[in-house]
Amino acid sequence: MSVIVQAPLRQSYPPLLGMITMSLAMLLLPAGDAITKSLTSALPPSQIAAVRALVQAGFLAGAFMLMRHRLSGRPFSIWSFLSGQCVSVISLSLITAFKTMPIATAIAIFFVEPLLLTLLAGFLLGEKPGPHRYAAIGIGMLGVLLILRPNFATFGLTVFLPVAAAVAYALNMIITRRATRTASALTFQLGSAAYACITLVLLMLMTSDLHKMLSRLNPQIALSLAGAGVLAAATFLLIAYAFSRAEASVLAPFQYLEILGATFIGLFAFGDVPDEMTVFGTLVILGSGMYVFHRERQANLPVRRSHTRRDR
Repeated sequence: MSVIVQAPLRQSYPPLLGMITMSLAMLLLPAGDAITKSLTSALPPSQIAAVRALVQAGFLAGAFMLMRHRLSGRPFSIWSFLSGQCVSVISLSLITAFKTMPIATAIAIFFVEPLLLTLLAGFLLGEKPGPHRYAAIGIGMLGVLLILRPNFATFGLTVFLPVAAAVAYALNMIITRRATRTASALTFQLGSAAYACITLVLLMLMTSDLHKMLSRLNPQIALSLAGAGVLAAATFLLIAYAFSRAEASVLAPFQYLEILGATFIGLFAFGDVPDEMTVFGTLVILGSGMYVFHRERQANLPVRRSHTRRDR
C-alpha cells in the first residue's frame, strides 16, 4: 500500500482517465497480495517484506531518475524516515495477516483506514470533522467489530494486525500531507521506500536465517518475490497517475474495488469464502467510508452563497 497526495490536475485530461487508471490499480493490488500470500507457505513474512521492499524501492528509483528534472524537494528527510517506518509496519502487519487469514477479511478490516484518517486528522492537523462524520466513524468501527468478533475465535490476535496496518497507513497519510508541501509525491515516496527497505532488511537479518532462506530460493519463489515487488511499485505509479488526472474525492470510492478484487481472488485462488458476519461488517465499513468521502466532497465544494457551509 502506497500513499498518494492530490497532485495539481491537468485540466486538459478528462477525469474518466483517472477513474479507469485507479480502477486498474485497485484490481492489481489484490493480485500482488495473492502472490504474497502464496509465498508465506515457503518464507517468513519478514523475508517477503524485505525482498518486496528492495524490488519496489529499485523500481521507484528508476522512475525517479527518469523524471528527476520535473520533481522537487529532497527524498531523504525526517518525514520520509517516519513514513518509511509506517510503511514497514503496514507491510509486515498485512503480510503476517495474509499468512493465516483470508485476503478479503484482512483487507476489509484494513479499510477502516479512511475513518481513522478522518479521526486522526482532527487531532493532528486540526481538520475537525462535523457530527455526521463522527457518527459515520463510530458506525464504521462497529463494522470492524462485527468482522473481528467471529474471526478472533479462529485466528486469534492476528485479526488485529490489519487494524495496526490501518493506523500506520492513516498516520502515513498525515505525514505525507505535511511532507509534500515542499516535495513532490514521487520524490517523497522514493525516500520513504528507501527507509522502509533499510528497516525491513535489517529486521530480516536480525530475525531470519539468511542461509536457510537462500537454500529455499528456487526460480519460482524468486520470480514470485520479484513479481510482488513490481506489482506494488507499478500500482503506486498507476495511483499517482490517476491522482494527476482526477480529484481525490472523485477517485476515493474506486479504492473499495480492492475489497471486491480481494474477495474474488481469495475465492478462486485459495477457496476462501467469507462468512455472513464478515460480509455484513464489510458492508457497514464501506457505507461509512463512502459517507465520509461524500461529506468531505461536500465540504470542499465552492461556496456559492454568502453564508459559509457547515458540516451537519
